Amino acid sequence: MIDDTLKQYSCNLNFLRKHVEVIELTFGNSSIAIVPAWQGRVMTSTAMGPDGFSFGWINRDLIASGRSQPHIMPFGGEERLWLGPEGGQFSIYFKKGDDFVYDNWQTPAFLDTLPFTTTSVNKNSATFTRYAETENYSGTPLKFQIDRKVTLLSEEDLIKETGIDLKGISYVAYMSENKLTNKGDREWNKETGMLSIWMLGMFIPSPEVTVVIPFKQGDEKDLGVVINDSYFGKISPDRLKIRGNNIYFRADGKSRGKIGLSPLRATGTMGSYDFENRILTLLICKLPEGKTDYVNSAWQIQEDPYSGDVMNSYNDGPLEDGSQMGPFYELETSSPAAALRPGESITHSQITIHLTGDEKLLDRAAMLSLGVSLKEIRKAF
Repeated sequence: MIDDTLKQYSCNLNFLRKHVEVIELTFGNSSIAIVPAWQGRVMTSTAMGPDGFSFGWINRDLIASGRSQPHIMPFGGEERLWLGPEGGQFSIYFKKGDDFVYDNWQTPAFLDTLPFTTTSVNKNSATFTRYAETENYSGTPLKFQIDRKVTLLSEEDLIKETGIDLKGISYVAYMSENKLTNKGDREWNKETGMLSIWMLGMFIPSPEVTVVIPFKQGDEKDLGVVINDSYFGKISPDRLKIRGNNIYFRADGKSRGKIGLSPLRATGTMGSYDFENRILTLLICKLPEGKTDYVNSAWQIQEDPYSGDVMNSYNDGPLEDGSQMGPFYELETSSPAAALRPGESITHSQITIHLTGDEKLLDRAAMLSLGVSLKEIRKAF
């Protein structure tokens, strides 16, 4: 269990400010805390002012230690920007010729330890940028610029985007717009490798949290498998279920596993419900029509490097040696593979929403956004 004081937004905001610059955006009781030094990531948020629940998972031990470590600096945060693919012949996390094993895996510094430059801040948004150069596993040089804008949404904005009746509900919602521009002198294509924008959100788990992902019905011959759960080994039926039009996944931080939906199955909406704290979390991503090439991040040379997933969820758990980074769980989205000529850009946007309050009102919001009642979510496990 997590110390209750660490669940409080002001407690986490004050902690972060002791160690790093924080940009806070506030609208009424809604606030988000953004750290430019960590790629402009949203570290946490609140729907009920300073004393409200802090929604993002924060790696306090690592941040407080001030130490560096190999492979990745996992600071946490409920929305961070990465680029794919992670594995395969076009990976930017492995050097050319290296085996795809953890000892050789390295998060690129521009996604890990190097800061983004803050280009503007106003009362409801902040923008950041970073230029970077790297080389993929196949030896293709890549030069690009990342531009990121995070906007705190008003009640009017949120109703327009979701149609949810917010009367009696406390909320925080923000949109991120993430642009990737080819700054090199060669086209990015399937033969030499393409990048994608990859967004990952880390949240607070509990035995009472269930991830819910609507999917498109249809024959596997046409749409492929409903769910890909082969990332870290098959997931047991007591942790992953398919009922009706929804996938249910335990987010208790006690068993390591990851699931993914292909662009043919995903609807662009996913979420979770925390029965312990009465929190409905939603992640909305408008998927571009007709796009089916998404990078494959499997740690191996791949037969089809563009057969990747567009939406994912990860549940943290102990490793073989008993150690554990979290616990946390993740909701993730990806852009299509970026087939860009020099100077061209791709933009990937998503909206993160947290709602809390009376369960009857949250039930209506769940029905509208996920197509399922809280009662049905409760019955899943």
